[in-house]
Amino acid sequence: MERGADAVQDFLGPAWRFVDPSGARNQRLFAAQGALPLPPPQLASVVYALTFDPDPEVQETATRTFEALPERVIDPVLESEVPPPLLHRLAERFRNDEARLIKIAVNGGTDDETLCLLATLPHAKLVEAIAENQVRILRSSELVEALGENPLTGQATIDRILEFLGLQRGEVLEVTGRAAEYEQRGAEEDKPAQEAEAEAAFDPYDTTGLPEEGLTESPGDEGVEQLEARTENLRTLIQNLTVVEKIKLARFGNSEARTLLVRDRNRVVSSAAIRSPKVTENEIVIIAKARNVSEEVIRAISNNREWTRSYQVKLALSTNPRTSVPVALKFLNYLSDRDLKTIMRSRDVPAPVSQQARRVLSRKGKL
Repeated sequence: MERGADAVQDFLGPAWRFVDPSGARNQRLFAAQGALPLPPPQLASVVYALTFDPDPEVQETATRTFEALPERVIDPVLESEVPPPLLHRLAERFRNDEARLIKIAVNGGTDDETLCLLATLPHAKLVEAIAENQVRILRSSELVEALGENPLTGQATIDRILEFLGLQRGEVLEVTGRAAEYEQRGAEEDKPAQEAEAEAAFDPYDTTGLPEEGLTESPGDEGVEQLEARTENLRTLIQNLTVVEKIKLARFGNSEARTLLVRDRNRVVSSAAIRSPKVTENEIVIIAKARNVSEEVIRAISNNREWTRSYQVKLALSTNPRTSVPVALKFLNYLSDRDLKTIMRSRDVPAPVSQQARRVLSRKGKL
């Protein structure tokens, strides 16, 4: 992002004379004090630009003034068309002020770099506001990555991001490039121009750049060493993908790719993997047993009625410490006496779960 005085030159127009380094030093020093009779957007831009002035005194004065700009100046700026670097500086200044950060997030002049910064901050409502912007989601893989790694990004927000990316589907999608039926959601003419343009530019069916090893199923006759080598190679290839490419691979890839991606630290990626229309019941059982997947993945399994019809899935969820206690307790009622006795004696499950297993057995007269 362009920084410094040059970043606001075109915006300032005639007011540039107060910032021009070739101008009179006294004039710049006076402007750095924030006393110019200018509208708030221009006044803030002048002071911001002077924080980069080559003269140390002017720069120091402008920096103090900028950090102390009053509400009557700041608040109109946050809702005005101003240079993106100024909004970025204000985002850094108000990183603990969620209300003002939301105004920056919805400002059309805020650039993607600033939104990525905002997406990392610990403000739930701010995260939701950012995730509502479909245009930004479609064009910035870095923004999707930042949102997916923020612990305050809720599951509903993750689902919305996947929907924006055209990858929250229930049916198996053909990997054939831009499909003829691509994104026919109806009433295209009613969409805002930016949204329609962003959707046209983003093709969720395009698998260009995805590793072939992750798209094609492995031969069934591979030995252990060959399989391990193939998996390790795929792991390396996945590490070099962008977060959006990982999401696509999670949806269209093979079982090996899903096994790796469901454990990805980015929760948008892992959520895409567990929701793949190609995932099998055997995979679900293995994932439900895993201790190294996110709570969102376990929650997605436990909330899926089709998957939890399986006895093995119920058993896996009941014995996985990452399953919430209320969910684990619910599934205990469906387990055999033999498995309940194992859980009752287990030190790997939360105490309330082992205690409830004992109660269930006691009520049955099996103790």
